[in-house]
Amino acid sequence: MTKKLHILFLCSWFPSKEFPTNGDFIQRHAKAISLQHTVSVLHIVSTKKVAETSIEKSTETNLTTYVGYIKHTKNPILKAIRFYKTYQDILKQIGDFDLTHVNTLFPFGLFALHQKWKHQKPFLISEHFTGYLNDRKNKISFFQKFWSKRIVRKASFVCPVSVELKNGMIQNNLKGNYFTVGNVVDTNVFIPSDKKSNEFTIVHVSGLNDEQKNISGMLKVAKQLENEIEHFSWKFIGGTSEKFQKLITDLEFKTAKIEFINHVSQTELATHLQKATICVSFSNYETFGIVMPEAIACGTFVIATNTGILNEIKSQNFFSLIPKKNTNALKNEIINQYKSPTKLDSEKMHFFVKQQFSKEIIADTFSNLYYKMINKQT
Repeated sequence: MTKKLHILFLCSWFPSKEFPTNGDFIQRHAKAISLQHTVSVLHIVSTKKVAETSIEKSTETNLTTYVGYIKHTKNPILKAIRFYKTYQDILKQIGDFDLTHVNTLFPFGLFALHQKWKHQKPFLISEHFTGYLNDRKNKISFFQKFWSKRIVRKASFVCPVSVELKNGMIQNNLKGNYFTVGNVVDTNVFIPSDKKSNEFTIVHVSGLNDEQKNISGMLKVAKQLENEIEHFSWKFIGGTSEKFQKLITDLEFKTAKIEFINHVSQTELATHLQKATICVSFSNYETFGIVMPEAIACGTFVIATNTGILNEIKSQNFFSLIPKKNTNALKNEIINQYKSPTKLDSEKMHFFVKQQFSKEIIADTFSNLYYKMINKQT
């Protein structure tokens, strides 16, 4: 079976005017799948910026996005009513579809259950939520866990983005039919370049959440590196230095150039990664860590903690893994790359990522699952 399908993307997270970068990795999944199928995205967000509900529609080839903006309320019952009504209004605009693809199972997996019970529409789940990781499972409320178990049990497939996340979900007693599918790397944007910076340059990219990404740990390592590397720059991309200003002042940097750069486009990010000597991920936990394969696709060496997707890839010479929270290990790995940089084959690195996480590969993987779902229905 190879016919073109109409996929309803139910998204608990998705970029919107309220949260421009929230779930951008889900948006990449949608764009990848639209290479082969028609995709209708349904997302709803609560905001204080509207007086009444509005629905914004945007269209590109094979991909239509509907974002509903509902008036903010602290009343959970009223909020649920507004979400459900907007969900129904958007469905009327979308019309008929073949199956549902839930992105982050709670809470929008509840809508998928509704579609399965009322209209016999099969659904699968793509999962990204860090709360299901083993060291984070206490963060999940009883209500969320109760419904998550039922949503997962009824799904045709459950597709966490990493084996680590899959194991965490199973440890949370979420029993389902698991099939790991990674995030999308745009290998047409993240490509190798010979334009490396003349200065030893370290790049970190994230939303700069210190609890998860350990920005303060990296800043402390940067201070220690001043005694080892005469001149270097460390770019923190994805936010401002506001939350870390006191620490930066206390550390009294003398020679290191510490730069905070706010959120940038994919094209600009690729340029930063191409020019960097090293990309660092010092996370305390990750479900995937999209920047790591993006950096590799650009031909840039990666140093990462043993979290996320690199932890599940057979050892390669273009990245190294260190223990979480180990600042000495991070410092030593950076010094090793400064004194004896690894000889890299950037084209081989790019091909490695393309074969696993390109839009075409991810689209093929999901298509195969979709057809199995449809065949089972018939």
